Amino acid sequence: MKKAIVLVLLALSVVSCTQTEKGAGIGAVSGAIIGGAITGNVRGAAVGAAIGGVSGAVIGNVSEQPGQCYYRDRYGRRYIDSCPR
Repeated sequence: MKKAIVLVLLALSVVSCTQTEKGAGIGAVSGAIIGGAITGNVRGAAVGAAIGGVSGAVIGNVSEQPGQCYYRDRYGRRYIDSCPR
């Protein structure tokens, strides 16, 4: 029951955030749950939260810019441009 209450409060706290912040929050929570379940310890949950948070932030950031895609040039630099049709 406590877990359900915490998850509801967490969901309510991200209602007014940007897509990047929502993606990071959702990714961190789900990464922590998965990491903790797989490893059975706090270290696994922390690593899962970090990986999930970064991944979620990247996905959320991309979704804020409809029609825009991330590309890398031959030097490894990232840039944003229109997506191909």
